[in-house]
Amino acid sequence: MKLTLHIWRQKNAQSKGHFEKFQMNDVSEDMSFLEMLDLLNERLISEGKDAIAFDHDCREGICGACSLTINGTPHGPEAATTTCQLHMRKFKDGDTLYIEPFRSRAFPVIKDLIVDRSAFDRIMAAGGFVSVRTGQPQDANAIPISKEKADLAMDAAACIGCGACVASCPNGAAMLFVSAKISQFAMLPQGQPERKRRALNMVNQMDKEGFGACTNHYECEAVCPKKISVRFIAQMNRDYLKARILKEKD
Repeated sequence: MKLTLHIWRQKNAQSKGHFEKFQMNDVSEDMSFLEMLDLLNERLISEGKDAIAFDHDCREGICGACSLTINGTPHGPEAATTTCQLHMRKFKDGDTLYIEPFRSRAFPVIKDLIVDRSAFDRIMAAGGFVSVRTGQPQDANAIPISKEKADLAMDAAACIGCGACVASCPNGAAMLFVSAKISQFAMLPQGQPERKRRALNMVNQMDKEGFGACTNHYECEAVCPKKISVRFIAQMNRDYLKARILKEKD
């Protein structure tokens, strides 16, 4: 398979980036997208050139590190799929691909295709956990939880924090990510003692990081590799509004 690649090259956050053109003539359709980039990097290294920097870890669609924008779509053309799980059979011989880092003011470029997503870590540190004392581990059936709520909590917890929702949103909003991380606890008994404080702290930190607001474009849900639903944004908004009202009363 022959491909023409236009890949974003940028030395650091302060440098001005540009697209660099590469011609690939020996791409197997069985390769993953990252394996194709590995092949290109092997060629660049053998030629004494600087390899293309891109992020990855598990290559199993679990960690969310493989965050690339391919032809304008975060993670590429296949729905519910991370870049590392995208195979070259999804493209055609002779295709031209534009490969960029995730674009967001809150995700500054570190180098080439790697961005700094530590803003997500700071949002999680603001409240994405359960810290109250829960005592000894409970028997699995000791705390009754409806199947509907358990399923919703698991759906929210499936978020891998890749940032595709932010990169796809015209406002650069992180509300799908934040709402998933809030809702995974809001659905369960263990998350109730800190529920109001969690919503306030995480949303406030999200705003401090410079993410935009949601205006219901639904682009985030469309590109999410784990198919997180925007219904969690509505849940988060309700929790945040209740917490704000109660705080003002206090």
